[in-house]
Amino acid sequence: MIDTGQSFPLGATPRPEGVNFSVYSKHCDALELLLFDGPEDRRPSRVIRLDPSRNHRTFHYWHAFVRGIGPGQVYAYRAEGRHAPEEGLRYDREKVLLDPYGRGVAVPRGYDREAARRPGDTAATAMKSVVADLGAYDWEGDISPGHAFSKTVIYEMHVRGFTRHPSSGVSNEKRGTYAGLIEKIPYLQELGVTAVELLPVFQFDPQEAPPGLTNYWGYNPISFFAPHCGYASRDNPLDVVDEFRDMVKALHRAGIEVILDVVYNHTAEAGQDGATLSFRGLDNSSYYILERGDRSQYANYSGTGNTLNANHAVVRRLILDSLRHWVTEMHVDGFRFDLASILSRDIEGRPVMNPPVLWDIETDPVLSGTKLIAEAWDASGLYQVGSFFGDHWKEWNGRFRDDVRGFFRGDRGHVEKLAARFLASPDIYGLQRREPEQSINFVTCHDGFTLNDLVSYDEKHNWENQEENRDGADDNRSWNCGIEGPTDDPEIEQLRNQQIKNFLTTNLLALGVPMVLMGDEACRTQRGNNNPYCHDSELTWFDWELLERHAGLHRFVKKLIHFRLRVAPEAPGMSLSDLLHAVPVHWHGVKLNEPDVARHSRSLAFSVEGFRYWWHFMLNAYTEPLTFELPSLREGEASQWRRLIDTHRRSPHDFADPDEAEVVTESEHVVQSHSTVVLVADRGQR
Repeated sequence: MIDTGQSFPLGATPRPEGVNFSVYSKHCDALELLLFDGPEDRRPSRVIRLDPSRNHRTFHYWHAFVRGIGPGQVYAYRAEGRHAPEEGLRYDREKVLLDPYGRGVAVPRGYDREAARRPGDTAATAMKSVVADLGAYDWEGDISPGHAFSKTVIYEMHVRGFTRHPSSGVSNEKRGTYAGLIEKIPYLQELGVTAVELLPVFQFDPQEAPPGLTNYWGYNPISFFAPHCGYASRDNPLDVVDEFRDMVKALHRAGIEVILDVVYNHTAEAGQDGATLSFRGLDNSSYYILERGDRSQYANYSGTGNTLNANHAVVRRLILDSLRHWVTEMHVDGFRFDLASILSRDIEGRPVMNPPVLWDIETDPVLSGTKLIAEAWDASGLYQVGSFFGDHWKEWNGRFRDDVRGFFRGDRGHVEKLAARFLASPDIYGLQRREPEQSINFVTCHDGFTLNDLVSYDEKHNWENQEENRDGADDNRSWNCGIEGPTDDPEIEQLRNQQIKNFLTTNLLALGVPMVLMGDEACRTQRGNNNPYCHDSELTWFDWELLERHAGLHRFVKKLIHFRLRVAPEAPGMSLSDLLHAVPVHWHGVKLNEPDVARHSRSLAFSVEGFRYWWHFMLNAYTEPLTFELPSLREGEASQWRRLIDTHRRSPHDFADPDEAEVVTESEHVVQSHSTVVLVADRGQR
């Protein structure tokens, strides 16, 4: 029996007697709700035509209540209307469409993206939505760890890549899955990270890739509410939802927060020659920004073919509802917004000062306790690092990455830049009176070289991507230390190891919030590929045998992370400018109080009178050793200097716990070429 149903809530909502369906489509002439017995079916078992004359349409919302069905029901839509691309209309009655608010997705074994691009019926080959009862899950009292940003270390990771490699030790059926990640939580605890930032886990289209390859990263969502089926160890779409929640619950029990890398700037439907999977077939001109001069063309601020119309009222609601869903129903702790600057563009693509969707997110009470991180740029040149909207947001600091790389490569004019990056970039954030944690610091991330490749390749090697090495960034600020690619030369291997430790020391001891890329703690390599988005293979997977091969580096990273969390200043409510005023910093060169900031300079030293420790940093990016004068400690205010870190030394002498570190009694200290030395003095003995 079919009843009128209600326009709210959107999506498929199970109730005791059946399921309420509601979907938005402003411009279509007719809509059909399709019920399937299974995702492989070539035709629906039931077609329910939503009839406006029978009150199945309220304003622009189509709805019906279907009795006798419940959770697990597979469904989809067909929309009829004019196919007039020049007017922004792309209706195609033959295409089976996902529900934009579907909480679960079923992917048939014969899923075919190309079929969604060609004329013809896609009932047998399309992804389909699944009715889910989200209230049935037992969270067992789950509570977010709620770490302050000042006590946060982020580990950027790929769910599949983390455990897919045979060396992971995870059972075959769980390798590369949410369940597999659960088995490796003890490793994350030992490493010391407090949050994992997961590359996209919204259901995406793995076939949006060059021939013979797969879309591995997942930056091409097709559902903003359903977890990706391909990362589950079980096939049932409802089990996929619960397995994701099992993972979140287990991470929380281990004291680790879950941050999702979310893509609200484009979808997998791509450009004018792309696939009709959902949004394009329901209301193309509402969901996407179209070119003003030619409505058949998609604005492409994302660089991927289309741009989501984020500040359209309906899309704004979808984004906010999606975020609330992942917080309230899936218990995630925060979000990193891919190409977040696109969200500041209006419905015609122009940047605006007060973007409605960002206001919605900024002021939403459900999201008030979450971590919000912006990648504050887009693919069309809009760069907002230091000027992104609102008070809630933190920012990926791309200038930290570039300037730290430039200094340790020996580039000219980077001493003052490095000094600013060490202190949470006061030149970028100081005037805003924002907290030091406004800056999310990173040297590497998924997009670009791994840390090992950063010191092993001068140029990108992306030939396997089938784009003639044109894709990926050309400006990597990398240095191969003398030989391109792998080498057995012990001197070059030593130099590369030093450089890696230089980067890690700077990233994990600088003010701000550090982010570490999966596998950098064990020299993971992608063989010089700086854009391996299309490789689901050992090229991108974490090879766990590297941990034994690079045990010294692994130890170094663990020591650094645990030490950082132990000494990170807790100054709630204190702005960066106030903190730098309260904590004196003294700048030096090889001679005290004489910093060398000339363009040709490659060295820096500075002292910090911290709350618990006094610090003295000496960084030498020259090819020869330098002798630095050491500041005297004022009697009664701090103990003697101890050498915490020397990146030139081999493990375990590269990092020593402060209480066990070697005492430095001389008035000078030699810092070897391409090395960093950090001294500490305990103020607790005053």
